[in-house]
This record gives sequence, C-alpha cells and structure tokens, in this order.
Amino acid sequence: MTGRPVKRSLTLQGHRTSVSLEDAFWKEFRRIATEEGKPINALAAEIDASRDPDVGLASSIRVFILKRLQRIRDGSPP
Repeated sequence: MTGRPVKRSLTLQGHRTSVSLEDAFWKEFRRIATEEGKPINALAAEIDASRDPDVGLASSIRVFILKRLQRIRDGSPP
C-alpha cells in the first residue's frame, strides 16, 4: 500500500470523472459501498451531491470516510 494518490475513474450522473485518493482511502471507500449495498459510483454521487461546491470530490470522500470511522469508534451507528 502506498501513500501516493491513485487516480481512478468514476461515473457521476452519467459523466465520467477521475478522483485521486490514496490506496487506503480507496479500499475503505469500496468497503463502505459494499457494506451499504451500493455501487461505488452511487455512493460517490451521493457524496458529490451533498458536498460544498468549493470543496473537491476527493477531499469530500476522505472526510466522509473519516467521519464514518469516527462514528464507529464512538459507538454510533455508521
């Protein structure tokens, strides 16, 4: 596993886009999507739709993952 961001393609609302995340974030993002029973593109689209337009999608995904892990750590439902 590397700390360097890896660029991968996603489809959001029928449009292809690329997002650069570190391997650890990609793995956790995939795990969350699987746990929620959603395709990764659907989860990314939800995050994209709810993010501040001044914040990039990659940053929004990282914060989404961090907040989810913090809720789990604190004993709250994900």
